Amino acid sequence: MTRHLIQTLTLFGLLLASTGLWAQSYVIEDIEIEGLERITAGTTLTYLPLQVGDTFDEARSAEVIRALFQTGFFTDVQLARRGNVLVVVVEERPAINEIRFTGNREIPSEALTEVMRNVGLQRGRVFNRTVLDRVENELRQQYLARGRYNVDIDIEITELARNRVDVDINIAEGRVAKIREVNVVGNEAFSNREITRRLESGVPRWWAFFSRRDNYSREKLAGDLERLRSKYLDAGYLNFEVDSTQVTLTPDRRDIYITVNIDEGDRFRIGEVVLAGELVVPESELQSLIDVQPGDIFSRRRVVDSGEAITRRLGVEGFAFANVNPIPEVDEDNRTVALTYFVDPGPRVYVRRILITGNTRTQETVYRRELRQMEGAWFNGELVDRSRVRLQRLPFVETVNLETQRVAGSDDQVDLEISVTERMSGALSLGAGFSQNQGLLLTASLSQDNFMGSGNRVTISLSNSRVSQLVNLSVLNPHYSIHGASRGFSVFYQKIDAEEANISRFTSNRFGVNATYGIPFSEFDTLSIKPSFENIEILTVATTPTEITDFIAREGDQYNIFSAEVSYTHDTRDRVIFASSGRRHRVGLELALPGSDLEYYKLTYSGQELFKLSDTYSLSFSAGLGVGDGFGGTGSLPFFEHFFAGGIRTVRGFEDNSLGPRDSNNEPFGGGFRTTASAELFFPAPFAADNPAVRMSGFVDAGQVFESTSDFDASELRASAGLAFTWMSPVGPLSLSYGVPLREKAGDDTQSLQFLLGASF
Repeated sequence: MTRHLIQTLTLFGLLLASTGLWAQSYVIEDIEIEGLERITAGTTLTYLPLQVGDTFDEARSAEVIRALFQTGFFTDVQLARRGNVLVVVVEERPAINEIRFTGNREIPSEALTEVMRNVGLQRGRVFNRTVLDRVENELRQQYLARGRYNVDIDIEITELARNRVDVDINIAEGRVAKIREVNVVGNEAFSNREITRRLESGVPRWWAFFSRRDNYSREKLAGDLERLRSKYLDAGYLNFEVDSTQVTLTPDRRDIYITVNIDEGDRFRIGEVVLAGELVVPESELQSLIDVQPGDIFSRRRVVDSGEAITRRLGVEGFAFANVNPIPEVDEDNRTVALTYFVDPGPRVYVRRILITGNTRTQETVYRRELRQMEGAWFNGELVDRSRVRLQRLPFVETVNLETQRVAGSDDQVDLEISVTERMSGALSLGAGFSQNQGLLLTASLSQDNFMGSGNRVTISLSNSRVSQLVNLSVLNPHYSIHGASRGFSVFYQKIDAEEANISRFTSNRFGVNATYGIPFSEFDTLSIKPSFENIEILTVATTPTEITDFIAREGDQYNIFSAEVSYTHDTRDRVIFASSGRRHRVGLELALPGSDLEYYKLTYSGQELFKLSDTYSLSFSAGLGVGDGFGGTGSLPFFEHFFAGGIRTVRGFEDNSLGPRDSNNEPFGGGFRTTASAELFFPAPFAADNPAVRMSGFVDAGQVFESTSDFDASELRASAGLAFTWMSPVGPLSLSYGVPLREKAGDDTQSLQFLLGASF
């Protein structure tokens, strides 16, 4: 108040001193600025439309005042004259000290701060009350776009010392208006249900308890309209149009009804399909890549996919920058679309150099041996993609970024720039977990996936549970030879309490050493050979069943086993964890060699076929077989090598290892032949649809264990169905399933809810 009084008196004095002089023009000898606090006089002078030496008269005063007001820095500007000195008296606007948000949960404060910055309200800036309406309107629009029509925004301004203010924005977001119905008008080709079930906006499915599908969003609706357009274009409706969209809000602002008016237009078919341009690949081969034929219903997706398939094929031949354009010619009268795929391969491109960066811990050769694209060779898109996948699958690599850069001054050479982000390759981990079958699990391991930057893996691990205690030391060189063969060694000791595993009552102590060799036949096929030696000791208790005591009476209770395991694996899955497409088949034979204390064999098969139904849904069919028996002096498969089934890993809904033959104590005894099968539909969890670490599935499992193949009886197979949940949590994998037996018999041990949790910290 005192500051304003002094300014007023000063101005009044100046006005008195200049009375009668305004009508006379004068040459400005100096300009003085009074009333400044934060803004410098030099800054203010730059905005004045005149300077020392100019002639000033009353007509120019309005020009000066207008120019200073337009800066937005001042709330008051007045002019006075002292002799031939122009005096400018100003009152600055306050500066913004702090902007605070309260009540905002839907939109983070960082995003709201950006909105404020866009309308000119920012900490340290000059505060202008005239922008408050714009601020409130912009914030309201942000919330309306998210379906919060009951939002209430209250802005409070607190004046502070030194001409500063605090801006407090209090937000009551209100509840989100829910979509109660989405109705499409004008549709004849597809029913309302066929259309709306593909949209992200709509009424949630009955089982999606945590779905936000009924939350309205302007951006989400725009995406749905584009999705609807694609559906019709892929069904041949070339002239499809969205005429209008109405979003109706009920008077209480709680419910939303969406109406989409469409014009389907006529359905078009494919006419003539021809190739044009420079065909560097035989025309017949390119024609086979085109997925649309004359007479087919027009589909934009198939037309585009065909062009991309031709582009990829040209990329295999080194034409890295080939351009394939499908040019349509529409015949409205006959409702046909003739297509001309114009092929411009461009120059054949060679890879000059491959540059690898980011390998701070790893020898460059470790990465180069994974590459399938070579320097000096034609650029091959398939080999480049495969190289990226192989690098990404390395356990010590977190991310891979691969870019193709043209060589300056050359149109037929490129450099491949590969940037890797490495994760810590060594880990000391302690672990704890729990399973219904094994109880408390305690583990400790020291591993180095990239020992001294060589790419070799060294592991020392310990684990302890009610069922098993294990000590293991292993070393693996994944590139023992220049052709990609692997070699590894392992030494282990394991103690197993079979009774705690829900099978016959005995304990075994097993000590062994083995070597593993992996021989790749192709990118997807590997032959593994594993020779090993194992010493096995069997300990009995008073309640050990006669089947085991009779075996020990014949064969003894301690055995030295020399064995060899040979397996062949074909694996084309897109990833190891949460695979969505591809297949994996493995056949293995384990043979206890002649000269061992026991002679037997075990032949196993496991297979999985994965089909990607969409970006989020995939279907899996899997099966497994296991058969074993004794030979030579051993009359049957040793009981400690029996197959078992039941539980979360085989047939869900039945207790672990409970299926199949039982011993004289009526405990599960396993057998020499096992068969299992499963069909599973994978989908995102309704409550965590955007979380890639979470997945759910609906499953049907079947399987059984028999004493031998001759005892197989299809009527004895057990089956179950249910839901499964898997979460790759930061502390380890969590598997949970709820299975209901579809086929069971009296005496079966069922268990609907099953889970397995492993944790590391």
